[in-house]
Amino acid sequence: MGKTVYIAGGGLAGCEAAYYLAERGHEVKLYEMRPLVQTPAHETEFLGELVCSNSLKSTLPDTSSGLLKEEMKILGSLVLAVAYQCQVPAGNALAVDRLDFAKGIDEIIRNHPHIEVISEELTDIPADRPCIIATGPLTSDKLAEKIKERFGGGLYFFDAIAPVISFDSVDMEKAFFKSRWEKGDNDYLNLGMNKEQYELFYNEMMASEKTEFKDFEKLNVYEGCMPIEEMGARGPQTLTFGPFRPVGLRHPVTEEKYYAVVQLRKENKEGTAYNLVGCQTKMKIPEQKRVFRLIPGLENAEFLRFGSIHRNTYIHSPGNLKRTFQTTADKDLYFAGQITGVEGYLESAASGILAAHSIIYPEFEGFHEETALGALARHVSGEVAENKKEYVPSNFHFGMLPGHGEKIRDKKLKKQMYADRALEHYKHLCD
Repeated sequence: MGKTVYIAGGGLAGCEAAYYLAERGHEVKLYEMRPLVQTPAHETEFLGELVCSNSLKSTLPDTSSGLLKEEMKILGSLVLAVAYQCQVPAGNALAVDRLDFAKGIDEIIRNHPHIEVISEELTDIPADRPCIIATGPLTSDKLAEKIKERFGGGLYFFDAIAPVISFDSVDMEKAFFKSRWEKGDNDYLNLGMNKEQYELFYNEMMASEKTEFKDFEKLNVYEGCMPIEEMGARGPQTLTFGPFRPVGLRHPVTEEKYYAVVQLRKENKEGTAYNLVGCQTKMKIPEQKRVFRLIPGLENAEFLRFGSIHRNTYIHSPGNLKRTFQTTADKDLYFAGQITGVEGYLESAASGILAAHSIIYPEFEGFHEETALGALARHVSGEVAENKKEYVPSNFHFGMLPGHGEKIRDKKLKKQMYADRALEHYKHLCD
């Protein structure tokens, strides 16, 4: 019989850790405050609910997210297993039916014989050990204050969510299905704009009424999920070189070229709901209706979910966490998920695996720095020198990995070499 492990938080990191431990014979007591206490971003009572995009990014093996997926698969990731069961078409990306995904995670965790889910809001760090704090970026105020008192920091940034609209409300005489560069299936719904239409949209968006940051909050916006208005403030063409980039998206029938293209991605298997890719916003709800309906094809858009903005809290992990996600002050206390400063669904889930792995194997000191998991842990622990003073949330990227020791001009080959080298370190687990 394994030890009893206490986990605070039923998001991706907490569920991944709970499953990893339970599958290896440990008893798990998982605390989750929802639905007793809701957060500003969650909408359901299910464990593992996704609150931002429904995409877990690229599956291609020569991408950073593809490599992270491969490593997590080897370790038996629950999140990825359920994600592939709930997959919806999204080209080379792994996107999921949001509701089916949460239901799938919830059912597996609640029905596992070695996991007890306790509906309770924790207002302090549990005294029971070993314990994993995986309460996420929306940690309740009382618990967040206790964590701040003990570990300092109290850092945060703001995260934005894109609107979701009904497919039936899209004018299909103006929209077309296609994937950029014609890679993969034509899974994205595209809405093209000429220069005049784009400039009208841009000007109205920039002039719209918004939820404003306070002065001291303005620099704490995560680049990977930046509100569209913040991107637009950098210049009128920022969107046309970013999420609205038209290159590779001519009309499949007329061959018409566009000045800007808005892409929509499926939110569910039925294809009844679509997410406005890259349109995370801090516009107030009436303004979202007015401005997004200026996009050709969305004149009568029915909004199933409006965009929103919320605070994400994370601790100053360098100096407080080891590469095992174990705290330096308490060897039986761990943190996992976005509260550590990892950013992204996969990264959050991966950190849950890392914390659980560390509990199971006390001699474990972290995965090799040439792996995605090892490099991500180095970033969190502050072993990368530049992280120590100005620590900011980050996804895993190839820049975290040690170089090859030689200059490789072919970027695709270079990334593939990173991936091949990383997976070599897991070979003993696959044999």
